[in-house]
Amino acid sequence: MILEAVALQVKQGKEFEYEEAFRTASSIISSMKGYISHELQACLEVKGRYLLLVKWETLDDHTIGFRQSNGYQEWKKQLHHFYDPFPVVEHFENVNFR
Repeated sequence: MILEAVALQVKQGKEFEYEEAFRTASSIISSMKGYISHELQACLEVKGRYLLLVKWETLDDHTIGFRQSNGYQEWKKQLHHFYDPFPVVEHFENVNFR
């Protein structure tokens, strides 16, 4: 399993509109091959800052399957205009301790 983690900064005053758009766009990502789950967390200290966490079966499910899909084009159309600055996406995997 891969965890996609993205710190998002939404333009000031657009938080409610963003959350509504994200709720709608969630159906896009959740329909993708390899998708496991996602959550959007709102920061308590900084208004307009969010943390998006998405679990994928593999890295390619996100970077190729989702990013090269028509669904991603619609995701971008619905959400990307809210971000300033544009976010950096990072991927993580679990560290197994024995």
